[in-house]
Amino acid sequence: MKKRIIISVCSFLLTTTTFSQELRFSIATDLDVQRSIKKDQKFWAAGQTIHAIFHLNPKNGIYVWFAYYTNGNFRNSLTATAKSPSTIPDKIDYINRSQIRLKHFSIGWRKYLVGACDIEKGWNLYATAGFGLLPGRVSNIHTVDIDTSLYDVPVRSGSASFKRLTADLGLGYEIPIGGDFYFYGEGRLWIPASDYPSKYLFVNDNAPLTAMLNVGFRILF
Repeated sequence: MKKRIIISVCSFLLTTTTFSQELRFSIATDLDVQRSIKKDQKFWAAGQTIHAIFHLNPKNGIYVWFAYYTNGNFRNSLTATAKSPSTIPDKIDYINRSQIRLKHFSIGWRKYLVGACDIEKGWNLYATAGFGLLPGRVSNIHTVDIDTSLYDVPVRSGSASFKRLTADLGLGYEIPIGGDFYFYGEGRLWIPASDYPSKYLFVNDNAPLTAMLNVGFRILF
């Protein structure tokens, strides 16, 4: 019995030591170009992402990132309709100017399809998949003052915050540049995974739907 306990403890310590030797850590940062690709909500924005990556082994790891972006601007031609048939005019055409600013938190898996996190020569191809939280803020300005007690409007004027859960996908190319530094380019897609309608967003279904192109550096510890 004592021998079994000793063997079990030794096996556990050996496994723990091996795992701790394999576990490595990276910090990465990149500059982003963001494109909202949803119809009637298309805009461009710039941003930055900061990553922490825990490499469980050279091929697999867990990532955590935080990203933030500048305002994205777009406009929609809309129509407010009268609530009562006696209201004149019965409709008002106007333009809604919108600004959306997004932040993003994500956690997920990073898998090297070609290469590994610690190569010294060659190149890497990796994929990421995870889940995120997308806090956003929208501001709307109508070109015409509309009395909302008399008219129904497709989207409200003013500002409001909103949140979405996202499914996050990415594909990246990476090369070592010496001294445990790596240069990478990465494409990402955030797919809305929840629906919390906001009266300040003209498009709510599966939106915001955004794609990003990122370029940055990673350092391996």
